[in-house]
Amino acid sequence: MSAHGPMPRSAWIFPAFAVILFVVATALGLTFTPSAGGLLFAAVLLAILFGTVFAAVHHSEVIAERIGEPYGTLLLTLAVTIIEVALIATIMLGDKPVPALARDTVFAVVMIVCNGLVGLCIFIGGLRYREQDFQVSGANLYLSVLFVLATITLIMPNYTLTTSGPIYSAAQLGFVSVVTLVLYAMFVYTQTIRHRDYFINQAEGEAGESRLSNRMLALSFALLLISLLAVVLLAKKFSATVDTVTAMIGAPPAFAGVIVALLILLPESVAAVGAARKNDLQKSINLALGSSLATIGLLSIPFCFFTLGQLVSWLIQVQVLLCFIWQCAAVVPAEFQALVGVVEGKLGENMNVVQGGNAAELCAVKIFSEIVFSGGVELTSIKRVLKLTVLVNSAPEFNEHHLVANGASELLVDVFGDKGKHARAAFGVAQIPFGSCVEIELIAEVAG
Repeated sequence: MSAHGPMPRSAWIFPAFAVILFVVATALGLTFTPSAGGLLFAAVLLAILFGTVFAAVHHSEVIAERIGEPYGTLLLTLAVTIIEVALIATIMLGDKPVPALARDTVFAVVMIVCNGLVGLCIFIGGLRYREQDFQVSGANLYLSVLFVLATITLIMPNYTLTTSGPIYSAAQLGFVSVVTLVLYAMFVYTQTIRHRDYFINQAEGEAGESRLSNRMLALSFALLLISLLAVVLLAKKFSATVDTVTAMIGAPPAFAGVIVALLILLPESVAAVGAARKNDLQKSINLALGSSLATIGLLSIPFCFFTLGQLVSWLIQVQVLLCFIWQCAAVVPAEFQALVGVVEGKLGENMNVVQGGNAAELCAVKIFSEIVFSGGVELTSIKRVLKLTVLVNSAPEFNEHHLVANGASELLVDVFGDKGKHARAAFGVAQIPFGSCVEIELIAEVAG
């Protein structure tokens, strides 16, 4: 897509298709499954989603051309940041919460930009023009702020002692969030007001008067909003696809962060490479480093986790940051098998409801030990139990899964009292790893 000339059809077709796909998929309950139909749905979803992201970037570029540099590049990075927020928040709050996704995405964006995109733009521009100019002072400002933000958000959590693991405490999160936003706000002030000339190609000077009419400007602005809304609407479908593919190929959880980073960086990467091919390396630097700085400044670990985690938990009672999830099956460690044995079996075939309830209670006891010894969390710091999910290895005719789940539920209420009262789901499954008869997942809110 080009910001010059007539508006390409894809600039409005893809946003329209995205909205139609969302309506149809929601009405028919379509989602990704490992089948021919599911693969077709995923292909259509990814094609429309990528096209809509490109359409959003195109309209941002059209508006950016009208308002000039560096405001145009700033608008473009903010538009992509909105897309990033939608994708990250949706996957984080999905059926399988991924609290580390913001960190993984930030790290992936910084690595892709600094180790790949910037060098690619310089290389392509150098091949075509042999020599290109850019403002070293502006690049130095980008990198100076980027180094500081990367250090306090990606490195320092590994060395704090208030909480166990690479996690900031609530007070530390609040402080670092404020510092991160202040640093980014100071950079934006420097870029747009104080030293605006650091980010403009001196050879070209100030941008000339744009020939874009007010009508086309309004149309691009409206289509930009529709494109961003369409991406937000499709983010849930996309997150389900990413979760399923990650599980199918056995990829680590950080794989989702790389996928999100590639999706949001692709349009800006195309724009940055295109600017380098047009002998505008300054715009390439602004796009590449600006995207990584906006990502780590607005979506860094403290900001995303503190703001989304606390705000969402207040609004819809879902804990993102301070919600710990434990999962285990009724399998006893090998050193204790001789004493109590492994709780294997299938309800309705070789086990009854009482035995299943005892196995579910054993799962809950195991989770308590994981909370204390592996998670480093005191039981007294658990504010409440939010949800218990129970999977019962059962025969097709067995229909008393809820009675099996009572074994774990009653223990939680006995231990925590009213704080142990929880939402619950119990399902029958054909098989559980290791032949276990019961597997449970516990979600609890932990004091910050």
